[in-house]
Amino acid sequence: MPKHSATPFLRRKRTLAAGAVGVAGALGAGLMFFQASAGQSAAPRLPAANSPFDYQIGQAYTPPKGVKTVSRDRSAKPTAGLYNICYVNAFQTQPDALGWWQKNHPDLVLRDGRQQPVVDENWGEALLDTSTADKRTRLAKVVGDWISGCARSGFQAVEPDNLDSFSRSKGRLTKANNVAFATLLADRAHAAGLAIGQKNTAEMLPDRTKIGFDFAVAEECGRYDECGDFAKAYANRVFVIEYESGGYDRACSAWGSKLAIVQRDLDVSAAGTDGYRYRAC
Repeated sequence: MPKHSATPFLRRKRTLAAGAVGVAGALGAGLMFFQASAGQSAAPRLPAANSPFDYQIGQAYTPPKGVKTVSRDRSAKPTAGLYNICYVNAFQTQPDALGWWQKNHPDLVLRDGRQQPVVDENWGEALLDTSTADKRTRLAKVVGDWISGCARSGFQAVEPDNLDSFSRSKGRLTKANNVAFATLLADRAHAAGLAIGQKNTAEMLPDRTKIGFDFAVAEECGRYDECGDFAKAYANRVFVIEYESGGYDRACSAWGSKLAIVQRDLDVSAAGTDGYRYRAC
């Protein structure tokens, strides 16, 4: 389920990995995490355009025959021999992780006038507070350590989700806040040797070079007539997920020869379970 302002977004409940690392210091963290990774990894390898794809952010399973690129949650293992994209919920909390954030980094959770967390009501996820440079630096230490974990696990790329959280912040965050935070994450990904994908949020396409995005993951761009914008911006390095047959058919008809396009069920179910759906064109 896509996450841009025009559509409801599909998100899965996943647990925060045990032992999530804390922040050593508010001011020193920003310098430390770049210095720790700089110069230690090869240049990121970009995904191939129109590479047969599967989207497994709900539960990992053996990819269908012929698949060469797969996206999985950061808690899952990559598949040897494939191009593996690591899913990270970077701009919001997982529903069951809010307690961890409240305990360890309460001021990094966006709050309303009553000091209650601002929540994405569709998915029960609290928004993270990207509103100041200091908070972005400290957030980037936490999320950046997850990104480095993706690299250590053997992923080749990362897709940070909820890039458009500002659109659900009731004016407390701006697009510029999230552009600045995404730039820190792109720097961290590249330092770890990972490519980084823009997740949805077509309104941020003009900022892609400044941020450092290398490719895109676009949910329901066929349904909302955005595939062409992403394709042009990323030289067809775009992975498309449609959930409705109409959007899938439109995307395949217009872009099936150029982009990697799949249809998945809304629950992103594992193969062999009830509700599983996978088609590719």
